[in-house]
Amino acid sequence: MENQTIKLTGCCEPFDPNPWQDKEITWQDKIFVKDQVTSFLHIPLNMGAKIIKNMKLIEQAQAKAPYQLMLTDEKSLWGADIYIDVVKEVPGATMAKISGTFLTKVFEGPYKNAGQWAKEMEEYVQAKGKTMKKLYFSYTTCPKCAKVYGENYVVLFGQID
Repeated sequence: MENQTIKLTGCCEPFDPNPWQDKEITWQDKIFVKDQVTSFLHIPLNMGAKIIKNMKLIEQAQAKAPYQLMLTDEKSLWGADIYIDVVKEVPGATMAKISGTFLTKVFEGPYKNAGQWAKEMEEYVQAKGKTMKKLYFSYTTCPKCAKVYGENYVVLFGQID
């Protein structure tokens, strides 16, 4: 997409993978708005509604982070926890804090590749001599915006010991 004008969707911002590729990030009590999404075989059924609801609360509280990071903990086939990065507490929302050191890796392609990406992330962490304690997915755009932008980036955050 170099030297092209990107048409903004008014929904998700275009994603630059470079700041997130092969990084080590440490957070201490990083605050997030937390919510639960219902899934069927890892396919989210109400993610859009949950994001819209929480973004409204975040905007009302003027707590939006400069870069809108959202992590997903795919806990089971039937549900996931989402964590939306904020700069301060948000009234009316469930808050969570995440601490730890994470290795990141950016993937691009259809969501159906998530299982393969998780395996590649595990191998990446092991190649660094580390053990992965937890894995978060960061879906950088909604499916409609990914289609407009022509790329569907997903960043995996592997929490390490």
